[in-house]
Amino acid sequence: MVDSVFRTRSLGTPAEGVKDQYADGKAAKVWEVFIGDKKQRTQNYRDFLVGLLRRKGCRRILDVACGTGVDSVMLLEEGFEVVSVDASDKMLKHALKSRWDRRKEPAFDNWVIEEANWLTLSSDISQLVGEGFDAVICLGNSFAHMPDSFGDQREQRQALANFERCVKPGGLLLIDHRNYDYIIRTGQTPSKCIYYNSQHMTDIKTSVLYVSGKPRIVTLDYMIALDEENKDNPEYVSEFRLSYYPHRLTVFRDMLTEAFSHAAKHTIYGDFKPLNQVEDPGFYIHVLEKQH
Repeated sequence: MVDSVFRTRSLGTPAEGVKDQYADGKAAKVWEVFIGDKKQRTQNYRDFLVGLLRRKGCRRILDVACGTGVDSVMLLEEGFEVVSVDASDKMLKHALKSRWDRRKEPAFDNWVIEEANWLTLSSDISQLVGEGFDAVICLGNSFAHMPDSFGDQREQRQALANFERCVKPGGLLLIDHRNYDYIIRTGQTPSKCIYYNSQHMTDIKTSVLYVSGKPRIVTLDYMIALDEENKDNPEYVSEFRLSYYPHRLTVFRDMLTEAFSHAAKHTIYGDFKPLNQVEDPGFYIHVLEKQH
């Protein structure tokens, strides 16, 4: 789910320092407008994801950041078997509604949707993992919502290790993050996103919080016009704030190597293109192929 957020599984099992940024439900509703029609996924994104999964022979997919279900729906429509998890019931209710609305279609009737926390993922869905999924996806800058509560990225490493446990030998992990190196360097975030064709975004205000001289939190204030005809009128613009951990490309690459071992094939794309073709991509997409 694009820019969805990491949250606790329930009030009874919180993760330290993790706050549900969608708890009031308001942002989840705005997010549906922000993304727009679920069919409006940019063609290069659809072609990249579906093409890669088909080339690698993937059929059974785990979407670990499904949010409102936009990516999962796209994959179901393309003929994949999908298990979707998220930690926010406010976001999941949109996915559940999509499943109910299309329940007469076999693919949607068989769509599995569960609550799950990345820190306990393999146990939360142990009954579904089996020998592993052909591919695990965590896209749309979702992973960056997981904070660094202890200052050593231990929880982020644990989550990546849990993702690795859900990938079968020879299977894939697709995970991405915004180009935080560029954001830290320039103090700006491009409002255009490679994942969707939303016409509602008007601006993103960017703030970087430094702790002991190191960037620790990037805060984005999204300005979303709910009414296209009045997008210049402040009364019709909805604003909400989301916070992210600013993953540096080289550090994130090394954490993925740690989770999957040096033997795993690791390819990095910039906005779905080879890195040498894009000078300052908005997003980095990592594809890990687990060793047999």
